[in-house]
Parts: sequence; structure tokens; C-alpha cells
Amino acid sequence: MAKSLVMILAGGEGKRLYPLTRERAKPSVPFGGRYRIIDFVLNNFINSGFFKIKILTQFKSESLNNHISNAWHLSHKLGQYIDTVPAQMKRGRDWYKGTADAIYQNLNIIIDENPDYVFVFGGDHIYKMDVRQMLSFHIRKKADLTIAAIPKPINEAKSFGVIEIDKNCRVIGFEEKPEKPTPLPKNPNKALVSMGNYIFNKDIIIEELKRDAKEETDHDFGKDILTGIFKKYKLYVYNFTKNTITGSVKYEKKYWRDVGDIDAYWQANMDLISVSPLFDLYNSEWPLRTYYPTLPPAKFVFADRHKDRIGIATDSLVSEGCIISGGQINRSVLSPMVRINSYSYVTESILFEGVNIGRHARIKRAIIDKFVNIPPEMEIGYNLKKDRKRFHVTKSGIVVIPKNTVLK
Repeated sequence: MAKSLVMILAGGEGKRLYPLTRERAKPSVPFGGRYRIIDFVLNNFINSGFFKIKILTQFKSESLNNHISNAWHLSHKLGQYIDTVPAQMKRGRDWYKGTADAIYQNLNIIIDENPDYVFVFGGDHIYKMDVRQMLSFHIRKKADLTIAAIPKPINEAKSFGVIEIDKNCRVIGFEEKPEKPTPLPKNPNKALVSMGNYIFNKDIIIEELKRDAKEETDHDFGKDILTGIFKKYKLYVYNFTKNTITGSVKYEKKYWRDVGDIDAYWQANMDLISVSPLFDLYNSEWPLRTYYPTLPPAKFVFADRHKDRIGIATDSLVSEGCIISGGQINRSVLSPMVRINSYSYVTESILFEGVNIGRHARIKRAIIDKFVNIPPEMEIGYNLKKDRKRFHVTKSGIVVIPKNTVLK
């Protein structure tokens, strides 16, 4: 059986997700109430049967390290592991200078493990993928490198690496974040973009990373590795939309979200809460594991219709330990231990762990980070001009309140 090693890139700063990344790495940002962003790529590999996983960390990694330690335990006796690997300056005095340099500085892991195939995946996307199907494609094509890709609208493709392929799915062109993306031959409104997920043959990745390390580049897979080697090696594209997940529904096949900024993050959370969600958390044949705190069930109390004091949640995700105490939430995502007090109203919002919403408060289109107490009668999201004087507000009007903010 072929040996595989998984290396997950989880060291980025996540500047565009600020202030959610003010105190944590992007892969550690909560998502969907009870998960962290990195849980989704880890579940993809575990559900696909890959159990040798290294997570490369760097910026503000404490929260991520704690989550991995609490949530992900495999059997070392069976040769299984999910290990976090901090930046160690093994090959000089620099921190990771780019995605390729992050792997280069940890070449000792690849050499010691001696796998046939090295998976290099990002740790900050929301999707489901049976990675076995991508590996089977890689082996069938006798590829040196396989890139997972997905069609995106031309106007969105500018933010990604854009790939050209021939009729056999072999790469014949690659541009990183081009101003004018090359459209698909049969669809001028879309381009084929890299998902930042790669399968390398071991010898190829070692050779190319050593070459790149000697040159004056950004040491980035997209900018420097892929753009220069598609003529030299056999590079193929794996079409993510053809990946199938046991027990999933059809509309999930094309779901992949780069939650790179606040608006994209907010929208991806909203994708979870409809009757037929674009991304389904409830497929028992593709379990989504995470850390499970020891908390009581969610509770909904007060049914005083005469005084309009009713604990109600509609079209929402409510995590364990939450108390909806005579208030109402609609189209919202609640992390553990959130309290919604009487006569308050929360809509289209994401509340992190320990948030408390005071009586008669009104919250709309907001993201409230951990342990924030919203005073009684406060309104957020209803007067953006006023909100911008106190909080971070995106162009689309999403209000973000950082962790532990004291409000009066």
C-alpha cells in the first residue's frame, strides 16, 4: 500500500479576518457554532482514511494548539498522529516566508517519514472532500503533482491561482491572481481556480523546494512553484466538483468556501442554517468531529405569550449550554454557553462562546466574539453610522465586536 503524509498549512495571519484573528490564527476561528475552521480539512482526511497528519503553525497559535490537543487524539501505537509543528527556524533565522518555505523548513519530516505521496493542503477552507478520490486520480494519471481545482466566476477568480488545462486535465498554464483570468473554453464566464490543495510525489516536492530555497522568490506554492514547473513535470488538475461524499446531497458537490474575509465568513455561516443548507452538518456517514465540552443541553425557557416573553429560535444553530431565556433568535449561529435574555432579539448574527445578550437588546447582522456582554436595550446593526464609531463594520454592513470587549 502506498504511504502518504499529510502536511496542513495553518500558519497564516488571516489579516482580512481581523478582528476575529486579533488573538488567534485563522484556522482556529470558530465556525458553525461548535467547530473551528481547521476541523473541516482534518475531518476530510480522517474520514478518507489518512492518519499521518502534521499541522504547520506560526502566528498566534496557542488557541489552535489547545484545540488540536483537546479535540484530535489518534493512536501512536498504530502509527497514527495529528501533530502541531511550530516554526522552528531549522534552516536559518527566518520565520516562514511563504507557503513553500513552510514545507521547506520542515523537509526533515518528509525525509524521516519517507512517504510515496505528500499532501499539502490549506487549513482555512470550508468543504467536504473524499481525498481518496483525488489520490486515485493522481495515481491513474501517473502525475508528478495534482492540484485540486474548482470553477469560479471570472470576477472572483482574480483572487486565486487560475489554471489552464488540456482535454486530458493536464496543466498547460498557471497564473497567480491575474488581473484578467483565462476563462474556461466552454464557459467564458468562469475560470478554473486552484483550491490550494496539492498531492506531490515525494521526490518532486523535495527537489522543487530545494530549488526554490536557493532563488530570490516569495517562496510561495502559487506564485513560485506552480508557475514554473508545469512544463517540466506532469501536472494534472483534479476537478473537485466530481468528488462524491457518501450520504451527501447533490448541491454539496460544488461547495467550497474560502472564508478569507469577514463577509465571506459571515455568509458561509449563513449557508448552514436554511431548511436545505448549502453545507450539511448532519450527514452521519461523513461525521464532523471536533472538541466536545462537558456542558448541559441547550435550554429554551418562558412561554408567557401574554407578556411576549417567549424563548424562541428559528432557522438557527444553537450549541450546547445555551439558554434562550425569553428572547428570540432568528437565522443565527450560537456557540456554547450563549445566553439570550428576555425580550431581546437577535437576527442574522454569529455569537461566539459565552456571549450574553441583555434584556430588550436588538442585534442584527453582527459577529460577536467570545465573552462579550451586550448591555440591556443596546442596539447593534440598526444604525451603521453609529456602529462604525465604535466597532469594525464591513462594506456590506456586518458589525464585528472583538473578544472580551467591555460595552457600556
